[in-house]
Amino acid sequence: MASTYSSEKVDYSAAMNLEPVAAADWLIVAPVLVSLIGGAVCLMMRKNTDAQPKLAILFLALLVLVNFGLLIRVLDQGVITMVMGGWLPPFGIAFTVDALGATLSLIASIVAFCAGLYGIVTVGTTGRRYGFYPFLVLLMAGVCGAFLTGDIFNLYVWFEVLLISSYGMLVLGNEKPQLDGAVKYGVLNLIGTNFFLIGTGMIYGVFGTLNMADIAIKMSELDSPASGTLLTIAVLYFLAFAMKAAAFPVNFWLPASYHTPNIVVSAVFAGLLTKVGVYALLRIFVLIMPGSREALADLFALVAILTLMTGAFGALAQSELRRLLGYLVIAGIGSMLAGIAVGTTLALSGAIFYAVHSIIVMTALYMASGIVNMMSGTYDLRQLGGLYQRNVAFAAVFLVLAFAVSGLPPFSGFWPKVLLVDAAFADGRALLGAAILLSGFLTTIAMGRVWIYAFWRGGPEGTPDGESVGPGAATAVAGGRAAGLAGPAVWLPLGILTAMIVYFGLQPEWMLELSTRGAVGLVEPRGYLRSVFGGL
Repeated sequence: MASTYSSEKVDYSAAMNLEPVAAADWLIVAPVLVSLIGGAVCLMMRKNTDAQPKLAILFLALLVLVNFGLLIRVLDQGVITMVMGGWLPPFGIAFTVDALGATLSLIASIVAFCAGLYGIVTVGTTGRRYGFYPFLVLLMAGVCGAFLTGDIFNLYVWFEVLLISSYGMLVLGNEKPQLDGAVKYGVLNLIGTNFFLIGTGMIYGVFGTLNMADIAIKMSELDSPASGTLLTIAVLYFLAFAMKAAAFPVNFWLPASYHTPNIVVSAVFAGLLTKVGVYALLRIFVLIMPGSREALADLFALVAILTLMTGAFGALAQSELRRLLGYLVIAGIGSMLAGIAVGTTLALSGAIFYAVHSIIVMTALYMASGIVNMMSGTYDLRQLGGLYQRNVAFAAVFLVLAFAVSGLPPFSGFWPKVLLVDAAFADGRALLGAAILLSGFLTTIAMGRVWIYAFWRGGPEGTPDGESVGPGAATAVAGGRAAGLAGPAVWLPLGILTAMIVYFGLQPEWMLELSTRGAVGLVEPRGYLRSVFGGL
């Protein structure tokens, strides 16, 4: 019986890339691979609670190195793309890395490394056994994957990876407040995820593709890029990512949940999770759907103003330090949304710079609040006092962080605020610019109140200045372990993050260049599209 198969050689060049991948381009997927392998190794060592931190910190340090190498590669070569399985886009799942994604991935990995160090003290044996370090490393797989992917459905997948890890971290300890916070956090994020998935299904129905570059090209060819169907998709995406970013009015889950877990978990969440939502808004509304962003610009501006005010006034109303910091996270989201509302290169550069600043400063502030608790045994401002006399260096560090989160010079928060306010007024949005300034002023008052209560006065409410600093001693029990202040695991991560805040404030040129390149890549995406589709 004759064979039915043709002897002719099949030409796969029209559908597949037959050229071998350059060795340096494997850096594109290296952050995800390092995180997945590291999480698996830590999981296998879950019963060895002494080895877990060492392994996790090793993998997180490697993650910082590969992300740094990836950023250098992007700055040297421009936008770079790898498509899974060798399939040509849009058939294969693409990882496309530009200056924006590479910068955020690097900063996120540095923060995760610092959290791994800090967790040596604050996460006890029980927390390690129940998976803090595997969850932390796997969380970074989701975060880095979200920053580096070039496919909308893959963005959804990486969101799910980081959310699953975050659920596990949130409930470590199994205490009632943690479970209550996890329910609120989980329900709102699941609703947001459903909006995300519905919008993704609709955009596939309209364009027949989920590759971001392919959608951007087809969107630019439409006569009406802000039609009813596309606006419906845009609103779904806006709701989804506004929930994940904790924007007004769907931000109530954040102050209800971020104060409940171990302080290092709160630090990671405050630094990273909401910023992934902001990144998704930047990628969807500026790169892929610029027409819809223009149509919804007034809505973005209104939400930004209300988010700024909610965060600032909420912080003023709090007497519990962790809750106060949760509202400052929300206020920062408002500043980033302001950049998207304006939509110019200057505004987007300010939003990107502010995202980097917020990742660093909010993580550092939560770590600093943990040290306040270690020194005094409480987070209640009414029961704090006298910390300046006990540790002058720490009081100075906390003051630096307070200045930075308020947007005051000469620290990292000043420059993105200048860019955002300048862009808002230049675009004729004076109310938005005024809201950014007012939010910074109110944040300064809130943080000044914290510093005066916790550090400047001599003792807590009801005691004369100079007496006991509160109900705790110099050592507090955190996560089942005595959290003393002598070890470098407490001071080193806070020192690294504070040094970055000071450096970006005094020498902002490098960060300004990175944020500007990221903004230009969104507004004028020719380099992004060329990386995915070659000469198209």
